[in-house]
Amino acid sequence: MDSTRDLFVALARRYAFADLGALAPAAEIAEVCEFGQRLLSLDAEDFAAEAREVPADLRRRARACHMPQTPREQPRGALESLRPAYGLLLEVIAVRWHRRELSPMIAAVHIASEYLPLLAFEPQLGHAGDPARWPVGLSASGSRFGVIGDRECDHTKSEQSATNRTLRVAAEPSEGWRAYFDRQHSQVAGALGVCVATCRNPCTAMDWIEPEPRADLQSRARTALAFAETPLVRLRHAAPVGHGFGVPSPEEVLDAWERSRAVLDKNPIGTAALKEDGFPLPGLPSLFSAIADAPIEPATLLNGVSEHIVTLLERQP
Repeated sequence: MDSTRDLFVALARRYAFADLGALAPAAEIAEVCEFGQRLLSLDAEDFAAEAREVPADLRRRARACHMPQTPREQPRGALESLRPAYGLLLEVIAVRWHRRELSPMIAAVHIASEYLPLLAFEPQLGHAGDPARWPVGLSASGSRFGVIGDRECDHTKSEQSATNRTLRVAAEPSEGWRAYFDRQHSQVAGALGVCVATCRNPCTAMDWIEPEPRADLQSRARTALAFAETPLVRLRHAAPVGHGFGVPSPEEVLDAWERSRAVLDKNPIGTAALKEDGFPLPGLPSLFSAIADAPIEPATLLNGVSEHIVTLLERQP
């Protein structure tokens, strides 16, 4: 029995929640494994699912990363702040790196890149891009934000459609709300970045932000948009989660990140990526922190789940 328990403990410490859940010697352990696997898989729709065997602190921290499934759901989770979610993303990236699961790791990097402009906007918005709380100034007189077919707007057609939808989706049924988040919310994040950082024909959409903080936001949002175009994020298109069938090697990932750091080193925000902060992709937490204008460190959620499972295993007869 000791050798079997040692195997189970080893699986828990390797965050092999799916494998351990299938072999779990007790239902309570299987439930905690399912919870951990949802976190590792970044299944943000179900982070708030009931898991009675999981300690309350871990459930609370998971709910902070949860994406609300209805327009009025409380608490607002990742729509209140993206900082806990980015902490989890960093922890997932580190775990995937150490497990040499590089395709899921690059997928997590890609998710981070899609919503990074919203992380930059959070200090100005006071939330993380909640469609139920967009500032009135976004639709002020003279604003092209959400206007479909305006040729003076730098948004693509899909971005115009997404921004138009985001201004009214809070009044839609829950099905429409979920469909919007599945398909369009990340495009709204990019569109906001364009508005404040790269638009060639500025309208009044950003006038609700005072000039000094807007200049700071412009720098942070520009870096967020640049990150989405780096060699590291582009690796996604060479992995099974993208459009090809190759899986990048650890050496290719590190090389792509070094080239990405050089690309980002154009301003004080991007230069944060050059910091040696001990992360598997050195400087990534520092870069996210600079873009967020707030400290963002790898979470300890997965580690907490792992340690709790080990405790449950040690209690088994």
